[in-house]
Amino acid sequence: MNKSELIQSLAEKIKISNDEASTIVDSFFDSMRDALLRGDRIEIRGFGSFKIKQYEGYIGRNPKTGESVQVKPKKMPFFKAGKGLLDYLNG
Repeated sequence: MNKSELIQSLAEKIKISNDEASTIVDSFFDSMRDALLRGDRIEIRGFGSFKIKQYEGYIGRNPKTGESVQVKPKKMPFFKAGKGLLDYLNG
């Protein structure tokens, strides 16, 4: 499911216009993005949690040439599925 399909599904489920559903979905994602940017953890009970993991820089290798390259430190989003979602998916 992509974002436009999510908007369409929400609009149909709660009988609102696509514009209103789009505003709701955009606001939800903006709130999540802002929370992660602040370093907050997001937990949605029964679904899962999101957090940012910090990775330190390291010396890597270019797989094509074998040359050493410096990989910069980075932050990566991480999702962990909740028990409710796992139980639902695994019957």
